[in-house]
Amino acid sequence: MSAAICAFILTFSTLCGSRAVSGVLSPPRNVRHTSFNMNLILLWDPPEDKPDGLVYTAQYRTVQQTYTEVCTNVSTPECDFKEHLFVYGKYTSRVRAQLGDDVSPWVENNQTFLDKRTIIGSPNVTLFSSGATIEVSITDPVFATSSLRNVYTKATYNITYWKESEEEKTIISNIEQSRVVLNNLDPRTKYCIQVQIDTNRDPEFSEPSTPICESTTDDEEPPWVVAVVTFVGMAMMVSLVLVAVVYRKMISNFLCPTDTLPQHFKEYLLDPPNSPMYLAMRNSHPPEEVYHQVSIIPDSNTVEEGRPLEAAGTNCSRQQPDVTQIQR
Repeated sequence: MSAAICAFILTFSTLCGSRAVSGVLSPPRNVRHTSFNMNLILLWDPPEDKPDGLVYTAQYRTVQQTYTEVCTNVSTPECDFKEHLFVYGKYTSRVRAQLGDDVSPWVENNQTFLDKRTIIGSPNVTLFSSGATIEVSITDPVFATSSLRNVYTKATYNITYWKESEEEKTIISNIEQSRVVLNNLDPRTKYCIQVQIDTNRDPEFSEPSTPICESTTDDEEPPWVVAVVTFVGMAMMVSLVLVAVVYRKMISNFLCPTDTLPQHFKEYLLDPPNSPMYLAMRNSHPPEEVYHQVSIIPDSNTVEEGRPLEAAGTNCSRQQPDVTQIQR
């Protein structure tokens, strides 16, 4: 009987697995670093038997330091170390899973050199067309730590350009300037341009920029013509300034003369007019108007009220009105 009980207990323990006995979780899988523009992120895959409520803790260390905990009890399978980085550091990371009081073993990642492991993003490129030339302006990508020129001091640019309708490409390498003018292009033609950073170390190249296209215009006047016109214009302006300075008194006297009129001119202009006609008009009085008073005396034979107009007219035609008396 006791042998049967022991066999049952042994079988039950085997079926429940070692987790119930030891309290150890399965560790995360596929632990790896990834870096873009000098950041550093630790990634991993959850355990195969991922239970609900599982969280993770991630740490990192350098050669001179012990492990520093960065992410604690996070549920997402990643941890960003960008705020704890040194450009030329060599980093080792580890992560473990936790469920309540149960924890998994630490899973450590290999050492990573940040400046050699990072992926450099593409530069930003803008174009400006002027005549049969195109000016290329290049801006470096923004790093999470330091800048591209501080990390890769010998970095240069490779510029590739081609006509939009053709497959043949021209490459200009080892360019140090961030502003480059492409000369001797065909007028009224669209060119496409792509730029890539060459660090001259590991990693050697950045991601290439997205090709952008710009059209050239008609040929402009030769540069010497523009220079001559500019020189002549400046020479004329300087001459005018010198003339104004040297002859400023003459110019001032001409614009604002200080001479006065002779005294007899002033007296003549200030004297009142003495023309006979003017004096006669000024001293004349309005003429006296002559008029006669007129009075109208009505006829004694007036038209009776209600009498026909014809009768009144006949009567008027036969009778002569009295003579109007005019009084003076």
